[in-house]
Amino acid sequence: MPEKPKKKKFNVEGNESLSDCLDRMRAEGYAPVRRMERPVFIEKNGEKIVDHQEIIFEGKLTEE
Repeated sequence: MPEKPKKKKFNVEGNESLSDCLDRMRAEGYAPVRRMERPVFIEKNGEKIVDHQEIIFEGKLTEE
């Protein structure tokens, strides 16, 4: 079986809550160590505006 990476990034999908994403991380064997937010821009009338924030958790492999 291939070894899991020590760190992995998890994007919060549009149809899930933050707790759903954290539960998915724990199910895969990772613990959250960092939360990042990144703006997603769209262009409207020739001007760039923020559409929404993309939330990304960085997980560290738990010792099992």
